[in-house]
Amino acid sequence: MKTATVYRMVKPNHVCPFGLKALDLLERNGYQIEDKPLTNDAETQAIKDKFNVSTTPQVFIDGERVGGYDDLQAFFGKDVAKEGEFSYTPVIAIFATTALASLSLTWGMSGTLFTIQTIIWFIALSMIVLAIQKLQDLESFTNQFLGYDLLARKVVRYAYVYPFAEAFVGIAMFANVAWLSILAAIVAIFIGGINGISVFKAVYIDKRELKCACVGGNSNVPLGFVSLTENIMMVGMGIYMLIRVL
Repeated sequence: MKTATVYRMVKPNHVCPFGLKALDLLERNGYQIEDKPLTNDAETQAIKDKFNVSTTPQVFIDGERVGGYDDLQAFFGKDVAKEGEFSYTPVIAIFATTALASLSLTWGMSGTLFTIQTIIWFIALSMIVLAIQKLQDLESFTNQFLGYDLLARKVVRYAYVYPFAEAFVGIAMFANVAWLSILAAIVAIFIGGINGISVFKAVYIDKRELKCACVGGNSNVPLGFVSLTENIMMVGMGIYMLIRVL
């Protein structure tokens, strides 16, 4: 039988989430676990001092120290994200969810799985969700956005307006009102065009490695092809809306 010992923090007002994750990972890999809860600061510090470590949980397998939760993941051959490492996960999560929601809307409204309306709803929902991500922490978004957007660098307040404009376009696309669609289309072409040019210049001309503010200022999404595609979609949808209305 494979055995493991886990020293983890279990205080009355705080249970270490990484300790719980370590237990779960070991259980899923067939280990018999000796759980060693640390119920106060003195016990926790004693373990840190004993094994000369700075954090808990601490995992031992067959008497040999593996380390913390990240070390345990590496022990089982799993990828461990490094702090500050670029990741497309937030973008994939948003676009996959809005795509499925758009298909569901189309199916529910028309009985057909995919139409041109599906694309419209997908872009509208994506813009709304992306705007929400930005608006959750407007200061962090503007700090990152000012790193590459050409207009925001000239007019700083534009960085604060951008998420609201993006949300407006997405919401207006659901209204299907002629004058509102025209206004939304103009805004989409304007903000998408400027940001698209800014991204192209930063990435493909200046060759800068930056984080994209598209999903908020605290993300590690790299500025590049995905960001440029998002802006092209925004401009394309704006042009389509104008053609459809006019």
